[in-house]
Amino acid sequence: MAEPRVPGDEPEAGPAPVRPGSRPGPWQRLRAASPALRFVLLVGVMSFFADFTYEGSRSVIGPFLGTLGAGALAISVISGLGEFLGYGLRLFSGRGADRTGRYWPITISGYVVQMAAVPLLALAGSWQVAAVLIIAERVGKATRNPPRDAMLSHAAAEMGYGWAFGVHEALDQFGALFGPLLVALVLAVSNHDYRLAFAALAVPAVVTVSLVLVARRFFPQPRDLSAGPAEVSTTGLPRVFWVYLAGAALAAAGLADFPLIAFHLSAARIVSEPVVPVFYAVAMAVSGTGSLIFGRLFDRAGIGVLIPLTVAGAAYAPLVFLGGTWAALAGVALWGLAMGVQESIIPAAVAPMVSADRRASAYGLFTGGYGTAWVLGSVLIGLLFGVSLGAVTAFAVVAQLAAIPLLVAVRRRTTAGGPG
Repeated sequence: MAEPRVPGDEPEAGPAPVRPGSRPGPWQRLRAASPALRFVLLVGVMSFFADFTYEGSRSVIGPFLGTLGAGALAISVISGLGEFLGYGLRLFSGRGADRTGRYWPITISGYVVQMAAVPLLALAGSWQVAAVLIIAERVGKATRNPPRDAMLSHAAAEMGYGWAFGVHEALDQFGALFGPLLVALVLAVSNHDYRLAFAALAVPAVVTVSLVLVARRFFPQPRDLSAGPAEVSTTGLPRVFWVYLAGAALAAAGLADFPLIAFHLSAARIVSEPVVPVFYAVAMAVSGTGSLIFGRLFDRAGIGVLIPLTVAGAAYAPLVFLGGTWAALAGVALWGLAMGVQESIIPAAVAPMVSADRRASAYGLFTGGYGTAWVLGSVLIGLLFGVSLGAVTAFAVVAQLAAIPLLVAVRRRTTAGGPG
């Protein structure tokens, strides 16, 4: 005689059974995936819509500022200052997250500021007002990135740092592909109405904030996703971290910000205004694909993969600033590859260098130094833009290639027994 069931003793329902000979659907595969993978994918989709929003706007910020009366130097300084704050302030948000443990509240506040700033560009009546909103968008990104990346790194410990950050960055960059394409479509059908394009980006902005709240609801403690103890137990940052930071800073200094590239493409009539965001979309497509490929390769071969990629990325400058339409397109693609590799391999490489309880601080410090180099490089490139395009090209190439010896040193240290 069967024993009576006691309420609450029922077995927990598992994934829906799959019939013999049938293949599980995407939803079944997702439910069967590990929590770490689900978290990476959710954050990746969240970043897809975030990049859809702000990269859509950034693809036309240069020409938009030009229509409001800003010149090349002003555009370069605005872009550089935005990047400086967008990276420099990460030092404080990362340290604050590590000290307080409030990773989600800091992340959410950053997303709200960033996603609000983009649609408000539709209301900007002068380039000065637009500059404030552009910088506010970067400040929002600075606030949310270090704690978000620290949370992501806990899931990455199980999957492989290169693969996890590569998957995330690929979703991130594919959002950056579709955002500029939407902006290009709006500009094409609205007779170059930039305000309408910025207003249209309010939709993915709302979706982004909604997904952030969903992620907070289902994964309140991402640290629990870590597959094991931190790879490094240390009270400070190892020497290799600083060498790596120096190499990344040199590479950043030679990367022109896209608003200046867009301004050049438009002002030199290399392409028409509606085609500029299409070029940016190409860069983002290359960036996302490269993140997947080279993120996986990083897990297998280590940080040495950055060396040939940095050499390839240095070729963007002569193609963009000295070439015609097709050469510029190839140069923009290489620029996108360099950006994607930096955005995926940088956090992947930093994570195993430091202990888990200092990771947000390390990300903030690293990207703060990276951003400082970027703003200095952007300002110098803006000044050289008024001298000659040859001078711009020479500086960009030399700065990027100067990073190679430092990357070689990092590779030697990380393959010789640890990140000390």
